[in-house]
Amino acid sequence: MPVRSAVLATAAGAALLLSAAPAATAAPHDARHVAQSVTVDRTGRLAADGGVTLSGTYRCTAGSGPVFVASSVSQSDPSVRYGVGGTLAVCDGLEHRWVNTDTPSTKELKPGAARVEATLVELRPMGLLPLPSIQARRVQDVTLVQG
Repeated sequence: MPVRSAVLATAAGAALLLSAAPAATAAPHDARHVAQSVTVDRTGRLAADGGVTLSGTYRCTAGSGPVFVASSVSQSDPSVRYGVGGTLAVCDGLEHRWVNTDTPSTKELKPGAARVEATLVELRPMGLLPLPSIQARRVQDVTLVQG
C-alpha cells in the first residue's frame, strides 16, 4: 500500500473510531479568530458508478503533524457509515475548500437525504506511531444528488 494511501486510511479510520468525541464548541462571534473549523456543503454528489463526492470548507493552524479532512456518509441506518476519502489540509489559518471522492465497496447509497460527518484530524507524532487528534468535527444533514 502506498504511503499516501496508508496515511489517508489511518486518518479516515481514526476519524471514524473517534467520532464519538463531542462536537466542537460554538464558534466565537468573529469567525476570523477560529483556529480549527470544518463545514459540510448541504449537497453531495452520487456518480453513476456509485462514487460519492462530499465537500465543504476548513480552517486550521499549523500543528505538530499532518492534518487531514476525513469524511463519512450514512443514509438509512445511522450506525452504518461509509468513509469517503481524505484530503491533506493546508493549515495556514485561512479558510480552504475540501473535496473528498470515493467509491464505497457497496452501492447502498441512493439520491436523497443523508448525514455527513467531516472531521479535521491531526496525526501527532507520539513515539513510534502518530496518534490521531481531532481538531474539529461537523455533522450535517445533506441531500445526495445524482450527477
